Formats: sequence, C-alpha cells, structure tokens
Amino acid sequence: MRWKLQLAIALAMLATSVVAANAAQTINVGIKGLKFTPAQVTAHVGDTVVWTNQDPMPHTSTARTGEWDLSVPPGQSASFVAAKAGTFAYFCRIHASMGGKLVVN
Repeated sequence: MRWKLQLAIALAMLATSVVAANAAQTINVGIKGLKFTPAQVTAHVGDTVVWTNQDPMPHTSTARTGEWDLSVPPGQSASFVAAKAGTFAYFCRIHASMGGKLVVN
C-alpha cells in the first residue's frame, strides 16, 4: 500500500514539473527611435508577445501574413498570443521602414 502512495506522489510531482516547464512566457519588444527592439524574438506557442511604444507617435505591429495587426499608441502596449509555430515578419503600417521578426517554436 505504501508503494502506491509513493507512486502517486511521484506522478503528481512529475505532472507539476511538466506543467511548469510548459508555462506560457511573456516576451517584451520595445518600440523606440522608430525601431523594434529586439528586432527578432523567439517564442513558443502559447507565449504572449507585448510591444510597448516609447515613441511620441503611434505605431503598429502588423504581421505580413495577417496573423495580427495591433495599434500601439504612444506610451501604451499591445499584445499577441502566439497560436502556431512559424517565422513571422512584421512591420509598422505607419512607418514601413520599421521591421521585426517573431520566431515561434
């Protein structure tokens, strides 16, 4: 009987560690000086990417493939939850020279 309790405890600990290892993360991207910083970030499916605009003018974070199109007013943030794996180039619709890349594993 004691071995069943030990097995149950071991399985519960294993399940807890698997859940913790797969916990969603938040990845932050700054917008300042008409640049996304860092220009390339890596995330996992389920992670949240947050763009924070530190410029005095509005920006967007717009995926070239249409996955997201976020308005990011001055002094504010906008976020996107990565739903699928892939490499996604993005840009600012207002300032087309601004670009970045999100790699989702």
